[in-house]
Amino acid sequence: MSSSDRKRGSTPPAEPPGPGGAMHGSVLGKRCFVLDLDGTVYLGNRPVKGAVEFIRRRWDDCDFYFLSNNTSRGPAAYIKKLRSMGIPAEAGQLLSPTLPLAAYLRKSGIERAYLVGNRDYGAALAEAVPELRLGPEDAQAVILSYDTELTYEKLRISAHLLQKPETVYLATHPDPVCPDPAGPLPDVGSFIALYEKAVGRLPDRIFGKPDPAVLGPLPSLYPREAMVIAGDRLSTDKKLADNAGIDFILVLSGEAKEEDLLGEERLPWRMVRDLGELGEDGI
Repeated sequence: MSSSDRKRGSTPPAEPPGPGGAMHGSVLGKRCFVLDLDGTVYLGNRPVKGAVEFIRRRWDDCDFYFLSNNTSRGPAAYIKKLRSMGIPAEAGQLLSPTLPLAAYLRKSGIERAYLVGNRDYGAALAEAVPELRLGPEDAQAVILSYDTELTYEKLRISAHLLQKPETVYLATHPDPVCPDPAGPLPDVGSFIALYEKAVGRLPDRIFGKPDPAVLGPLPSLYPREAMVIAGDRLSTDKKLADNAGIDFILVLSGEAKEEDLLGEERLPWRMVRDLGELGEDGI
């Protein structure tokens, strides 16, 4: 069966096409690239060379947006990191769970919340929702983020708050681990399991990938056929693309392996070792 004969949503073949093999055509016509960061553009503090070269090569021809579920830092840290790699990113190109979270807080009238998060993310959330008062006093909600400064005191306070049925329980994203060159690290999904065991509750709402709301206004600004999402995780990146009805490029520079596709009902639009394989002849 040729790649042009396969339709998006078809059953995967017995063996998925190898890296660099087009699954559903070329990337010709894609104008908007939504790129996962860790595992796609870089691994920890190490740039994925081919991905950075691709972004820089096509910077003036395409619109790039950078999407991360990681809520351990604010936008300024991401901009600084991308610029250190030669990618001239601006704040308006960053997408994160903070955008839909802020909208939800305003819509729900939540003005007081306890954040399980580090100082950097607390500052970013305060900037996004200036009217929000962060602290345990009279907290209407607990916000669980990727807290790299987690302490038992934070666990104690948040656990007590979550035992009140009226306390809204919000999580920034569902990722169980955060990729790291030395091995995966516990992320919000792991924290969720801890709270479920301790207080018997799951979040009332989880933001970030794979919820399409994390894309903000992009689906209304571009035709879906002109957009593509690239990432290294099937459970978040690919599922986001499927949920949003947008083509997906699976990169093998991070978490996913070729054999992981055997359990997928829908094939990615394309699979590459890294974005550098989207060369001039393929775009």
